[in-house]
Amino acid sequence: MRFIFSLLFCAIISPAIAQTNPLKISHLKGDLYVYTTYNDYKGNLTDANAMYLVTNNGVVVIDAPWDPKQFQPFLDSIEAKHQQKVVLAIATHSHADRAGGLAFFKSKGIKTYTTKLTDQILKANNEPRAENTFDKDTTFTVGQYKINTYYPGAGHTKDNILIWFEKDQVLFGGCFVKSTEASNLGNITESNLKAWPGNIQKTKKKYPNTKFVVTGHQAWGNRESLEHTLKLLQ
Repeated sequence: MRFIFSLLFCAIISPAIAQTNPLKISHLKGDLYVYTTYNDYKGNLTDANAMYLVTNNGVVVIDAPWDPKQFQPFLDSIEAKHQQKVVLAIATHSHADRAGGLAFFKSKGIKTYTTKLTDQILKANNEPRAENTFDKDTTFTVGQYKINTYYPGAGHTKDNILIWFEKDQVLFGGCFVKSTEASNLGNITESNLKAWPGNIQKTKKKYPNTKFVVTGHQAWGNRESLEHTLKLLQ
């Protein structure tokens, strides 16, 4: 519990600290890292968590920095820290705090992926799209690791997917799962509030032994985030 608490504490950043440290990288477990960037949301400086995995064959990035000014510093930080380049990027839904870096990543020769549903939304909104798409839940094998995508159904958005790192029993919930710090559901302009609770329950059953659940915003921790999301939905 002390270890989890320390992770939670590290993830709580005041606006003043965020302005001086606009890119924060935190080691989670093994070769997994959470990185946090910041942007303005309704006049407030707001954090966004994303992840990356270091493999023998390069780095896999889940989502993109929310702040476009951090795109290149993020890649530079990974190369300096791990002597590895990013080879694959997956966006977990169409919002800018997830898919906003697709064009940049593509320009750097990084393979980019979204689901076909996310691709359709990006296309309809005339926003940059990934080079590659997948339709069903997919397993990516990079180096010594497998990365599994899972579509639980609509929730925060109709296209939100989750990422499961099986070796470490870590679930990236993204904006589908709310932090235990959250007092509300955040941006629900594209949410399906009726389907969301049942799809959280599906996720709990599919991943009963998660050791960490990384949320899209605020502090991350364990399975309590799934329960807290249900409470907020009620």
